[in-house]
Amino acid sequence: MPIYRAPLDDFRFVINELLELETLHDLPHFGELSADLVEDILTNAGKFCEEVLQPINQSGDEEGAHFENGVVRTPKGFKEAYRAYCEAGWGSLASSEKFGGAGMPALIALAVAEMANSANQSFAMYPGLTSAAAGALAATGADWMKENVLPKMISGEWAGTMCLTEPHCGTDLRLMKTRAVEQPDGTYRMSGTKIFISGGDQDLTDNIIHMVIAKIPDENGQIHDDLSTVNFFMVPKFLVDETGKMGARNGVSTGGIEKKMGIKAQATCVLNFDDAVAWRLGPKPDKEGEARSASAGMAGMFGMMNTARIGVGIQGVSIAEVAYQNALAYAHERRVGRALTGAADPDKPADLEIVHPDVRRMLLHARSFVEGARAVIMWTALNMAIADSSRPEKNTAGLLADLMTPVIKAFFTDMGFEAANMAMQVYGGHGYIRDNGVEQFVRDGRINQTYEGANGVQAMDLVGRKLGRKGGAAPMALFQTISGWLSENAGDEKLSRYVKPVERGLGVLQQATMWLAQHGMANPNDAGAAATDYLRLMGIVTVGWMWARMAKLAQAKLDAGDSNKPFNNGKLVSARYWMERMIPECPMLFERIQAGSENIMAFE
Repeated sequence: MPIYRAPLDDFRFVINELLELETLHDLPHFGELSADLVEDILTNAGKFCEEVLQPINQSGDEEGAHFENGVVRTPKGFKEAYRAYCEAGWGSLASSEKFGGAGMPALIALAVAEMANSANQSFAMYPGLTSAAAGALAATGADWMKENVLPKMISGEWAGTMCLTEPHCGTDLRLMKTRAVEQPDGTYRMSGTKIFISGGDQDLTDNIIHMVIAKIPDENGQIHDDLSTVNFFMVPKFLVDETGKMGARNGVSTGGIEKKMGIKAQATCVLNFDDAVAWRLGPKPDKEGEARSASAGMAGMFGMMNTARIGVGIQGVSIAEVAYQNALAYAHERRVGRALTGAADPDKPADLEIVHPDVRRMLLHARSFVEGARAVIMWTALNMAIADSSRPEKNTAGLLADLMTPVIKAFFTDMGFEAANMAMQVYGGHGYIRDNGVEQFVRDGRINQTYEGANGVQAMDLVGRKLGRKGGAAPMALFQTISGWLSENAGDEKLSRYVKPVERGLGVLQQATMWLAQHGMANPNDAGAAATDYLRLMGIVTVGWMWARMAKLAQAKLDAGDSNKPFNNGKLVSARYWMERMIPECPMLFERIQAGSENIMAFE
């Protein structure tokens, strides 16, 4: 059976030392957050994930979610685990205390989310999507929704979903056909079909609050292939009144659950909306005939999607972490061949697999990614907190967080899948069979590159929107932040093996950014052809910078005689791997970027 141990030491290192928790008390929600409280939360959450969620991961995959006679059933043990998860408050850590949450900073909730997804991604998606939906309702819902619906979502009594995709329409929202017609009482009647809806139906909660996008027809009852009529709605599975009392079944039915490659215990549903009662989120247009899309409602939808994109990036890290742990354990158990420099265990028939350089390469690839990416996610969560504060650097922090969102979603899920595949490779043929469980990580991890905006779409968001917004303020903020740190540490000889590679990578990233600015405007296909390589380039450089920062801390601890020598040495080894094996990709990626789109577009 697969194993999982919460990486508590690394969370402590990132939160307490890299992010310097004790210096953050002026930020929203950080005032009462001490190292002891963080320790208590992470330790207990880790224990829950290890002892409750991980043991039902493989069995949940084997059984899968069921759809019988129009009813969805989750696998054995999921109901009990969900009840315990909600009672412990793990899903409401970052929610406002006003609505029943714990009011913790987002980075604490993200750490718990990582552990839950490593232990059981299918399970973790149920409360994870509810948190995203609750955040959108908090931002855009009417007062009665916030008072009487939102607390039930935060407590876990009710769940939430995101209903965006249609059979003929994914990313291109202009093509949506789901419609919502206004009624005399101010509600809407919604009709249409949504697909790939994670947690679209289940037996874990009494009600499900669907957050749905749909078009409002014009005065002639027509819907148009543009974005001006796209709106955001709350559509509960069971009707609710303004006191929060649950009533009759709404016109929302499950057409079936998808038969998927992975995350089989997650009920991914086809939902049919048949004249369902819907409540529009965001203000109504003031004037007849003006665009019927409300900025507040749509901002809530995009906020929900951005939250989900960060969550999916975490899933990439999560699957890599648990896959790495299992591969590392197997490499210390399996005996095969002899070490190239001579028998390591001459009294045994063969040496342990861990002696072989290529096995270590695969393990280090996963470990250096996981720990570097985790630090980037925590740093991004910190920037989100700073952006909501009164600190003078709040605007820069907001730019950096916005810039990192597509990188976290796309690069981290790409690398997470790479790591899961390498972990399976460490097992050899034993990884390909189901008994050892590592093949499940490959299957589960594959969806992370696709949903919440396929990674190619994330790359186009980065290149087409993020780079040029506000005159290029976001990439300039990143370049200045990294170059400032490099300048401060340029004279430290012990850090040169980390500082110089990041400096080279940053130089390439700046050159690539200039190339895109010059060529992308002249030929948009050049930007499109370069986008995925550019996003990976930015990801490699940013993770590399984070590794340089962590190497500095680890080296200082070693110099000071810190007792945790293996941990700190491990940090330096992982940092050097990134500098030696990943940073060299930067000039290669730039060469591919400069190839432009001519040959790609010549393909018939």
